[in-house]
Amino acid sequence: MTSIEKAYKIKEILEEKKAIDTNILHVQDKFVIADYFVIATGTSSTHVKALADEVEFELKNLDVLPLSHEGKMSNSWVLLDCGDVIVHIFSKEARDFYDLEKLWNR
Repeated sequence: MTSIEKAYKIKEILEEKKAIDTNILHVQDKFVIADYFVIATGTSSTHVKALADEVEFELKNLDVLPLSHEGKMSNSWVLLDCGDVIVHIFSKEARDFYDLEKLWNR
């Protein structure tokens, strides 16, 4: 699976579970350890965790194992490192605060 195929598959998984405002950012020219960021918002801390769990579950079914995850205990920002794709799942407040789209689209 190419990095862009993986990013779109992750976006599809998130949207099927009702993630809000899911975006794919091409960061290959700006970030050396990933080609794409997939950014999404959950409606609550429980939803943020459920979205992250679902992405991990579905990727494992495709034999794509996330290398690591961070933030599952906080549930306001969960990061899944899928190698060439980094997944950021935020609460609305955290997404507004960190504004990764603005930071990485310069």
